[in-house]
Amino acid sequence: MKKVISQLVVCGVGYTGSAIAAAAHAAGFSVTGTARDPTSRRAPDGVTVIPFEDAGPAISAATHLLITAGTDEAGDPVLARHADAVASAPNLRWIGYLSTTGVYGDRDGGWVDEDTPPAPASARTQRRVDAETAWGGFAANRPDTNQSVDIFRVAGIYGPGRSVLDDVRDGTARRTIKPGHAFGRIHREDIARAVVAAMTQNRGPGVRVLNLTDDEPAESAVVIEEAARLLGIEPPEAVPFAQAWKRMSPMARSFWSEHRRVASAKTKAMLGIDWLYPSYREGLRAILAEERRQNPA
Repeated sequence: MKKVISQLVVCGVGYTGSAIAAAAHAAGFSVTGTARDPTSRRAPDGVTVIPFEDAGPAISAATHLLITAGTDEAGDPVLARHADAVASAPNLRWIGYLSTTGVYGDRDGGWVDEDTPPAPASARTQRRVDAETAWGGFAANRPDTNQSVDIFRVAGIYGPGRSVLDDVRDGTARRTIKPGHAFGRIHREDIARAVVAAMTQNRGPGVRVLNLTDDEPAESAVVIEEAARLLGIEPPEAVPFAQAWKRMSPMARSFWSEHRRVASAKTKAMLGIDWLYPSYREGLRAILAEERRQNPA
């Protein structure tokens, strides 16, 4: 009998999607990614990138589908363009949707976990909850295909080329002081590792929520100070929160107006993994070490 190769379509091979695509290819998947403009993306080795608008046939042939694209004011762009292809894909058995821990809303610094109901506090995060619900519906609507759906609620993403190391070096880091106000983060490699672990499990139909966030929520200023220490330079000037607030954009104010700590112990247990980078310290050290290997002095 001919072995059926698992075919993954990643809708959105940007910063995170490209890392997941590469990890899935290394795990034996045939991977196709989508982009609005494929010529603007450098495809990971072994990954084919096609125009998002033309992705219907690839989705129809997929066994696995991952959505990394965010919502806009019109809702989820993948559902808007390719819902029919998703609904009719005969071999599709797993869907993954990258959402955000922002759907938990403000918890006044309290902890939430995978069983905590969403409490979106903005139109932006409400659209995310709506998308989660819509994608989760495919598991209920297609019981005949044994289809499972994983909703990944992702904390602040960082990794090579996108971390506070870059901000401190180029002088754009802002050391805002708000004692006790901690944020969760997750390294791009840990996202890729978790997604591949999830989609290679044989767990049957249904929807589950997975929190992708490291084990140590931390104050923004503390992370910036650690980056400066690793680089051997002075951290930027400390700015009290009340003073920084006056210069913040509406998006930044929304970000700082919410405070929650997100746990991921259940996710790690479900996936049978531990984080490669359980805190910002390990993650920043690894990024800097890789930079120095690639660009030795």
